[in-house]
Formats: sequence, structure tokens, C-alpha cells
Amino acid sequence: MNKRKEIICEKAQKSNGLITTKEIEELGIGRYKIKDFIGDGFLVRESKGVYSVTKESTDDYAAIQKRSQKAIYSYGTALYFHGLSDRVPRTIDITLPQGYNANRLKKANPKLRIHYVQPKILNLGVQDLITPQGAVVKAYNKERCICDLVKYRKRIDKQLFTQVIKTYFSETYNPRDILKMAKVIGVENDIRKYMEVL
Repeated sequence: MNKRKEIICEKAQKSNGLITTKEIEELGIGRYKIKDFIGDGFLVRESKGVYSVTKESTDDYAAIQKRSQKAIYSYGTALYFHGLSDRVPRTIDITLPQGYNANRLKKANPKLRIHYVQPKILNLGVQDLITPQGAVVKAYNKERCICDLVKYRKRIDKQLFTQVIKTYFSETYNPRDILKMAKVIGVENDIRKYMEVL
């Protein structure tokens, strides 16, 4: 392997096997070389401006987050990461700040479902989680997921909603954490009801 490819591999390994056009250029490698690397099978285009090194396994979740650092996995996708849902997401849920133009992101990833929130609560309850392929991504913690689920329960599949609520409240959970989150999200009374019943 030549020196340029070694440098790209090193950089990509630090980012779940992915690298952007900008990062390649920052390594001192011209943009024109990317076509050569794709042509010889060294790089695979995952989405506009995002590439994977062929010896690395591709992780769609990591690729989406690489494309948009503001994207946070939420709803069904985050619930799946947490093990609260056994449904493998066919639609990938992400949350972005209101006003964010996600047209390019949506065009590159048609299976995305995008939710928007006020920027001041975007990072509330964010934590690092491991995807099924082993990449580290940003997602909402269990408490934020439950509060979002309760707040928008009319839009959520009833079977999924029931499964998640029963699973969460049957596990060991911290009532303080869920109530603190519920107060900020505006669903404290609803959460108290579920706590009493379950």
C-alpha cells in the first residue's frame, strides 16, 4: 500500500472507517486523487463527500453522523440501540435543530426520518452509544427517548409504544432522572401516571 493510502487508512480508523473529502484534503492529498482511489477500489463513496476504506466494514449509522455532526439518533433508532425495542429500524430517526437545512442529508439517505427541536434542548440527554457494527455515535439516553415517546405518542406505533414503556418501567430505572427529564420536555404528569401504573 502506498503512503497516501496508509495515511487515509490511519485517519479513517479513528472515525469508524469513514473519511470525508475535507479530511483527505487536510492530509495534503488532492481532491483529484479521490477518483483514482474509487477507481482502484480503495475507497467507496457512502454519500456525498463521505467515503469508506474498503477493508473497513460500512456502518450506515456512522456514515450519517459523519455527514452531519449535529444529527442525534432518536426515537425508534435510539430505542433499538438501548435494547428497549427489538425492531431493527427500517427508517432511521435523527433529531436536528430547528432551522437546519437537511435536504442534502435526506437526499443522500432516503431512509431518514428527521425530527426538529429547539436548539436549546437539542443536546439534552445526549450520550455516546455503540451501533450494532461497533461504531460510536451520539444518541439520546433512555430517559429522553421515553419522554419524547410519551410526548408524541399519537404519532408512534401503539405496539412499539406499549413494548418500550413496559420494558423501561420494568427495568431498574432512576425515578429522579426520568422525572427531571420529563419536567424539561413537558410530560411530567404523564410520566408520573406511567410510574404509578407500572
